[in-house]
Amino acid sequence: MKTVRVVNASRESTLCQSCGVANNIFTRVRGLLGRTSLPEGEGLLIVPCPSIHMFGMKFPLDVIFLTRENVVTDVVENIAPGKLYVGKSLQGKVHGALELPAGTISRTGTARGDKLTIE
Repeated sequence: MKTVRVVNASRESTLCQSCGVANNIFTRVRGLLGRTSLPEGEGLLIVPCPSIHMFGMKFPLDVIFLTRENVVTDVVENIAPGKLYVGKSLQGKVHGALELPAGTISRTGTARGDKLTIE
């Protein structure tokens, strides 16, 4: 699986140093299922992805929803296993979801309207 680095350009902070990219049916369906944790600095960028589910997950996540232009449309902190969440958007259509270790959004101050850079 391809990996990228994701930076919040608006806040000059790294969200994910080693972020997998799930951009086909197989990697999107699998997501993070089967893992027991997500270490700091890792994550999963799922595109396209307007919603996520936590069915079968063993740990909580922070999730950032993005437009095609990588503008943050919605943030969800500490979403628990067994939950479902549909990304909200006040500007632009939700195109992707960035799944990160719980606490990342708070630590980086990421908020709606921030611009992310994917390297």
